[in-house]
Amino acid sequence: MERIADRVALVTGAASGIGLAITGALVGAGARVAMIDWHADELECEATRLGDAVVAHHLDVTDRDGWVTVKRHVEERLGAVEILVNNAGIGPTVGPLADMTPESFDRMISIKLTGTFNGIRSFAAEMRDRGDGHIVNTASIAGVSTIQMPGAYTAAKFGVVGLSEVLRAEMAPFGVGVSVLCPGLVRTNLGSNSAGHDAEVDSTAMDGGLDPDVVGRHVIDAIRRDDLFVITHPQLRPMVVERMERLLAAFDSVDDSADS
Repeated sequence: MERIADRVALVTGAASGIGLAITGALVGAGARVAMIDWHADELECEATRLGDAVVAHHLDVTDRDGWVTVKRHVEERLGAVEILVNNAGIGPTVGPLADMTPESFDRMISIKLTGTFNGIRSFAAEMRDRGDGHIVNTASIAGVSTIQMPGAYTAAKFGVVGLSEVLRAEMAPFGVGVSVLCPGLVRTNLGSNSAGHDAEVDSTAMDGGLDPDVVGRHVIDAIRRDDLFVITHPQLRPMVVERMERLLAAFDSVDDSADS
């Protein structure tokens, strides 16, 4: 999607962190953006700051009826959504997976993974029918490499990566692009995000980490180039290589002669 100017975009988790940065980057590129978030006060504040190029809607991304309402309102105000950014999520519960409560696990999956599906379900088929559009799903470096302790977070992120790869294969013949954002540490408001439905965060990104605006620019570039993976921290490559080497080693360990 080379042209972003005058496009209609929708970003979830848009009131802070990565979602707000992506929103700002889209506005800077000339798009009109529907900002979607769980935190109404922060959402209204940021929407006011960004001005007439945005509209704001409160939404719990697990609420499928709410998605129907938001879709109708956005289309009435801005037109058909051409760029969808499924970014909403929460910070991880850190601890052994064996000790995690079912409620914490279900909450993570419902917001991050099922919430992403809910956005896709709302807009992807119409993009396919029009033969135009782009979808960005926020995952994490935890979606392409294993990190101990935030187990449900890792499971949700791996799910978003797999979902995105399948969706890209299905949508590419119809001219719709799909990207999956896999950042490392980013400066976001982890404390409030862990307590509610808000912009995507990383497990220790309180004071350190990459400037969210840099991530936003990476996403704009990925949309324009139709990249599958959006990598923001190249220094984390060894983590991914280590996992892939373990996987390939398992293939190499198979004794083909035993099956002959």
